[in-house]
Amino acid sequence: MTQTFAFDPAPVPTLPIAGSDQLFPVRRIYCVGRNFAEHAIEMGHDPDKEPPFFFQKNPDAIVPPGGDFPYPTQSSDVHHEVELVVALKSGGTDIALEQALDCVFGYGVGLDMTRRDLQAVAKKMGRPWEIAKSFEASAPCGAIQPIAQVGHPAKGALVAKVNGELRQQGDLDQMIWKVPEMIAYLSRFFELRAGDLIMAGTPAGVGAVIPGDRITAAIEGVGEITVTVVAQR
Repeated sequence: MTQTFAFDPAPVPTLPIAGSDQLFPVRRIYCVGRNFAEHAIEMGHDPDKEPPFFFQKNPDAIVPPGGDFPYPTQSSDVHHEVELVVALKSGGTDIALEQALDCVFGYGVGLDMTRRDLQAVAKKMGRPWEIAKSFEASAPCGAIQPIAQVGHPAKGALVAKVNGELRQQGDLDQMIWKVPEMIAYLSRFFELRAGDLIMAGTPAGVGAVIPGDRITAAIEGVGEITVTVVAQR
């Protein structure tokens, strides 16, 4: 008996691959929180007492290059967070630290857009962050740069500008947990697979945006993306 769907399944979220006609299919998006000491401090936490932790975004929250960011409803305080995006070509469970980089396909630039007001309420009530982090279009991302082109960047400036004004500035070498450590740690709790993305945390300087703002996020040696904040239609 041939099985059919009750309705058309949703398309697979994808990102372009630099220098290729192929697309990178996105399976899951993991995000590490408080991975830069100064950002942890600006959010009211002590990075020496709390290790970084992880949360997820829905894969269909991806906004590919050239897309806009629609300002979300139910919020009046939406922040930008520039992050390194780690794209996996393989995975597994309990991945050894020394083998973690073998899982990496490439890297990109991403924005972890956050409904900060709703996050503050969730924190106060001890509730999960999904309502603040995993909403529609909350993960604008640039093209994936294969490691053959960019290697494994361990240092390089991260910056975010809004309407040309510098907001965030940091360096990849300031990350508390490095890429191999993130992969190895995550694989203890989840089975990582090809198509998974890891958003590696943000430096200090996060701030609010409003419709009409133009966000430019860049990572030295990895790439740059520009996103326009638009009002909901």
